[in-house]
Amino acid sequence: MTIAPPATPASGVAASPITLTISRAALVAIGVYVGVQVISQVTSLKIGVVFGRAVDMGTFLYPITFTLRDVVHKVAGRSAARTMIATSAGVNVLLAAYLAWTVTVESDADWGLGAAYEAVLGPVWRIVIASLLAMIVSELIDTEVYHWWVTRITRRHQWARVLVSNAISVPVDNAIFAVGAFASLPLLRANALGWGTVWDIFLVNLVIKGLVSVASIPLIYTVRDRRTDDHPVPPAP
Repeated sequence: MTIAPPATPASGVAASPITLTISRAALVAIGVYVGVQVISQVTSLKIGVVFGRAVDMGTFLYPITFTLRDVVHKVAGRSAARTMIATSAGVNVLLAAYLAWTVTVESDADWGLGAAYEAVLGPVWRIVIASLLAMIVSELIDTEVYHWWVTRITRRHQWARVLVSNAISVPVDNAIFAVGAFASLPLLRANALGWGTVWDIFLVNLVIKGLVSVASIPLIYTVRDRRTDDHPVPPAP
């Protein structure tokens, strides 16, 4: 996109055009990131049994967002990554609020799935808030760890920047969600699970998220490093 500024009063001649470029890779990564966040939020309503363990089905897709965040950071910078995280959180709040409103609307008598819709998609606000808090905190931590690695340690070995940032942010996300959504806490004792069960949820989800996160590392090689204000050091050859 090219923007031509107005003519200057003194000369009547327009200044040089200013070119603002958003790469296609950044747009794709941002779109997929927000989409995966929303898909994970909805599919988490399904509790499946995998290898004999109860797992929410959003767990298999959600960890990819940490590497997608790294991709956006790589091609668009830290500020863009932060904006994407905040936007995604806002979209998820809108999703929960809209679902909460739709379940209050009377179902058509000829539509036989109204009760099922309300039972499945009506948001459990404790789980929604825990999920959003976990996402915001962990993704912002991922942002700072990634930024520290590429500016203070090295821009070589791109797999390392993803592995290190995800290794710190994924457990933080998992802990906040497991405790916030299910543990017996002051003022949050209704429908709480025992600490043994919460610990089991934490461990199972951590293993799955860790494996998916590692499997997503090749995504970082799908885009090129770009010089930005956040990354003044030229990329390593």
